[in-house]
Amino acid sequence: MFLAVWSAIAVWVRSPFGASIRGTKDQPRRMSALGFNVWLIRWITFVASGFLGAVAGLMYVYYHQFISPHSLSLANSAEMLLMVIAGGAGTLSGPVVGAALVVLLKNVASAYIDRWIMLLGFVFIFIVMFVPGGIVAGVARLRRPTLTKRQAAVLPAAAPLSPAPPREAL
Repeated sequence: MFLAVWSAIAVWVRSPFGASIRGTKDQPRRMSALGFNVWLIRWITFVASGFLGAVAGLMYVYYHQFISPHSLSLANSAEMLLMVIAGGAGTLSGPVVGAALVVLLKNVASAYIDRWIMLLGFVFIFIVMFVPGGIVAGVARLRRPTLTKRQAAVLPAAAPLSPAPPREAL
């Protein structure tokens, strides 16, 4: 189910409608001036996100065979929000990376440290301070200068620019 939803979202985000969603998020007035129905794009996106949230809820109930009020507690909601922020909110793979980080810290660190939530808080503060876009965006940013340095080494050196001719000569 995860792979099916992941693939559907990836196709949807890379489609022309996904471009209109990004444009509506960034520049709603410009998209409206270009003739897009901003309200309808936002409504369709809201309905789709609600549908995917319902699918996730159904899968949770199917897996656990029970749902308790603790599942809707503030601590669980904050943990989910932490997963998204840690991985990268504007990326497709960011929430998955953030969820993996939080679950690993929760399961591994709690076996060795009594106050593992404090460790999770320190990791979150580190991510917010030094990698504000999330882990996925930070890794992409680290890889980008490496690629440009390699490309610069392959490109031939630019010829020096000749000085501009005097104004009288024109």
